[in-house]
Amino acid sequence: MPKGGAHFTSEELDEVIGCYELGQIRNLKPLSAGNRRAPKMIIYTQKGTFLLKRRSPGKNDLYHVAFTHAVQTHLAEKSFLLPSIITTKNQNNTMLRLNGHIYELFEFITGTRYNGSPAETLDAGKQLAKCHLYIADFSSDFPPLKGTFHDAAVVRHKLKTTGSAKSDKKDNKLCKISDTLMRLYNQSSIRVNQLGFDNWKQQVIHADWHPGNMLFDKNKLVAVLDFDSIRIAPPVVDLANAMLQFSIVGNRPNPADWPAYLDQAKLIQLLNGYRQIIEPRKNQLLSLPDLMIETMIAEAILPVAAAGSFANLEGTPFLKMIHRKTKWMNSHRRKLLNAINA
Repeated sequence: MPKGGAHFTSEELDEVIGCYELGQIRNLKPLSAGNRRAPKMIIYTQKGTFLLKRRSPGKNDLYHVAFTHAVQTHLAEKSFLLPSIITTKNQNNTMLRLNGHIYELFEFITGTRYNGSPAETLDAGKQLAKCHLYIADFSSDFPPLKGTFHDAAVVRHKLKTTGSAKSDKKDNKLCKISDTLMRLYNQSSIRVNQLGFDNWKQQVIHADWHPGNMLFDKNKLVAVLDFDSIRIAPPVVDLANAMLQFSIVGNRPNPADWPAYLDQAKLIQLLNGYRQIIEPRKNQLLSLPDLMIETMIAEAILPVAAAGSFANLEGTPFLKMIHRKTKWMNSHRRKLLNAINA
């Protein structure tokens, strides 16, 4: 892969763009955001501005792409806040299959990134509930992805293998961290199961609801991006992940400098926005801290076990930071539950 990530060739762009009715091309600009293995290009034309994306390896299963497009079409019909999918000119398809790749073309929406304000946080929670409400009745013939980070054998396997692989004398501390994360993960899984997880209604969820996948304008959410991770699961899983993503305190180059605590105000603001539209059951509210712990551990260990890093962050310091944060969440569970149920 070239330095800087995957990219389009000029010949590839000419062939792909030729499959759409875009009119005269005025300018092209690469977009480096998101998955570096999925190249993106902003296309400025006489008919408007569009975003071209080539699906990355592992994200290009034909039926899963078709399923995600069916969900987005369903949401668009209900005027949910997401970019329109542009169809090809000949076959009127929402995806383009060409030379072994899958391409998608979207309406380009202008907006600003999340500014951390209470108003934007509240609206992000409100729109998550609307998303859940709008797709509660969705059905499709395409096979959906099922499963979550909750009580997952793959998470336990990766925790075990990461710990054993790093259990030499030089990295004995990391082995202990993996053991602690395993214990926390197991304890949280048990508590969530005791609250009735297996009996909770499942439906399509976004599964990647975080600030990086959103655009705002005047403190309101104007677009939700990236539906690649959608799956079937209880909606409270989405809510827990969103509360975690909006409350993580980091934004420093070195994970060792990230504090252990979460931003409780943002966590509750997002939840309150959600509750303006949907009120979760009491036992689901009680599950939120433990689902957040499970999610944090799973989202860290899977990429670290696979690649030795999390995005551009070295794996070992990152897991040490996760260790601090999950221990804080576990020791402050009662405080978090009191705030959730206030």
